[in-house]
Order: sequence, then structure tokens, then C-alpha cells
Amino acid sequence: MTAVQPDMTAGAALFRGLADPARLAIVRHLALGEHRVVDLTAHLGLAQSTVSGHLACLKDCGLVTARAEGRASLYALARPELLDLLTTAERLLAATGDSVTLCPVSGQDTGA
Repeated sequence: MTAVQPDMTAGAALFRGLADPARLAIVRHLALGEHRVVDLTAHLGLAQSTVSGHLACLKDCGLVTARAEGRASLYALARPELLDLLTTAERLLAATGDSVTLCPVSGQDTGA
């Protein structure tokens, strides 16, 4: 068995942080600018606790920042490079088509 290189572990953690569809939706929405949790819940149709949990995960990964404004916190993307990563991922998904979705190891179960 081959040992995993430490730098690969960090990369895997980054992608695990982005591995949830709700987190990706939050990141895409934050690409438009700063938002409060209440704004994100309204735009995405998710529960406040769900949005807060996902924002905490993204913040722990260093992908999102928060700043206090009155009693609320405004969340924003920490790094503009994140949008480049997502754009590249979308191009890769467009090129691979269903092969990623149907991957027996990490793809979604289509019930087929």
C-alpha cells in the first residue's frame, strides 16, 4: 500500500469541503457578494441551521470569511481563486458528461 503524501491530504480536505451541493450553492451565491445567513436562507430555500452549518464548514476550510455588522455577520468568499477552481471543474464536468455522475466509487446512485 502506498502512503498518501501530506500535500494530497490537504487537497482532499479542500474537495471534501466542497463536496456538498448546498455548500456549492452557497459558494456560488457568495460569488455575487457578501450575504447574511438570512439572505442565503431566503435565496437558497434552506433552513437557517443548515446554512449556518455549511458556512461554518466553509469557514473552517478557509474558503469563507465573516465580518460582524451590527448583530449579523456578513459572509464572503475568502479567495477569488475559488471561482477559478469551480469554473475549471464545470468545464471538466462538461467534458466528461455522465462519467463522473455514474462513477461507481464517488458518483451519485441513479437507481439504474
